[in-house]
Amino acid sequence: MSLVTRIGRRLKGDARSLALRPLAAARDAAYTVQGVRRGKISPLEPLKTVGATLGALLVVLLLLFPIYWILTAALSGSGGSIYSSGGLALLPKNPSLQPFLWVVGDLVVPAYTVSLNVPVSDLAIVVDTPELVVLDVSQYGVENPSGFKGFLWNSLTVAIPTVVIAMTLVVPAAYALSRREFILRRKVLFVYVLMTQVGGGLGVALLIGLYTVYVQFGINDSKLALAVYYAATAVPFNTWLLKTYMDGIPVSYEEAAVVDGAPPWRVLTEVILPLSAAGLATVFVFTFLTGWTEFVVAQTLLGTENYTLPVGLYSLISEYSIPWARFSAFALTFATPIMLVYLFAQRYIEGGLSFSGMEG
Repeated sequence: MSLVTRIGRRLKGDARSLALRPLAAARDAAYTVQGVRRGKISPLEPLKTVGATLGALLVVLLLLFPIYWILTAALSGSGGSIYSSGGLALLPKNPSLQPFLWVVGDLVVPAYTVSLNVPVSDLAIVVDTPELVVLDVSQYGVENPSGFKGFLWNSLTVAIPTVVIAMTLVVPAAYALSRREFILRRKVLFVYVLMTQVGGGLGVALLIGLYTVYVQFGINDSKLALAVYYAATAVPFNTWLLKTYMDGIPVSYEEAAVVDGAPPWRVLTEVILPLSAAGLATVFVFTFLTGWTEFVVAQTLLGTENYTLPVGLYSLISEYSIPWARFSAFALTFATPIMLVYLFAQRYIEGGLSFSGMEG
């Protein structure tokens, strides 16, 4: 069974358990009520559980309140603000979806022409498909959409190569540092640890030099060059993280595969990687976030046409004012994929961090 199949089955199981969780909660509540009535469960026990649940819910609500406030500003219409002279408002005044429609823009499937040549009779059959308009925002009073789709495409074409390049370096490096003994191994480990601590700071400090080098080679406006830089900055920390996770996998599993005649590449792909699913998920998310959310280097290197989502969000800020409703809608739409990825990968990320000894 491949690693992708394993992860797919686990995600399917997580989605199913999430859908059935309300039924399980109702069943547990009914069991508790029956236990209290029969005297098998002390009435204080469910009260303690309810109190702890309400306390945790209050903490979560306090943590999510800034997001709710931004959502309120996004729904407040084109003239909305995150603050007002009348004080804090928990509900938006005159709520409107126009800011989100402005972010999304027109959803149109363009028309295209298909030409089929028949060599026997030298005929050409031309088929014209109609243009399919899924959403026309001009009908809702929205003019000049944000260009979010262009920023989204740029972010994807930076984040995906970042993940691919980084993972091709992180996985074999982590396996080699975890399972192999070679010359200068300890010094290499020391360099990796050093780069995890000062790599980000050095990246910012050397930004001028990096820009100069990129300009000299004519790649200062290249999304692929930016992805290579992101991958390089992501390699030290994520290699150390995955290496630490692989250290916890018993060597006996690997030895059993070698005894059965498995070559090294099969040991890695069929034994180590499936057992490192949580660590791989953690590294994948961290690496993806590096290419998805970084702002300073992207703004410095990229031109206007290649702006990623963080730089596109910053471009909404004018010299004299900030369109808070559109700004908030853009920010929430930009952050939604990150929240969804973490929601589905939460168990693997927590398992990867705790297993590697990095839990808080």
